[in-house]
Amino acid sequence: MDTTDNLPIEDMDSTTVVSVTELQRQLNESLKQLSPERLQVIADFAAYLANAESEAATQELLAIPGLLERIKHNQATPKTDYTPWRAIRSDV
Repeated sequence: MDTTDNLPIEDMDSTTVVSVTELQRQLNESLKQLSPERLQVIADFAAYLANAESEAATQELLAIPGLLERIKHNQATPKTDYTPWRAIRSDV
């Protein structure tokens, strides 16, 4: 998977933005020529690809040792135990 796949456009370099924009334009032009049945196939495939990327990202996060336990611990911590960030960094 390309590391630029999930970056917001403003975080990509100009060459990547141009190529993504051009690919989107080409895709839109092609979509205009498809029958409703073929559009459904494309929509289903796009949903499959999005789900596959999401699943891969989930598995990557789950592979981090102790992450799930830390998240559960943080969710169980009463909000009164936290210090507001402005109290720590007033210059931000």
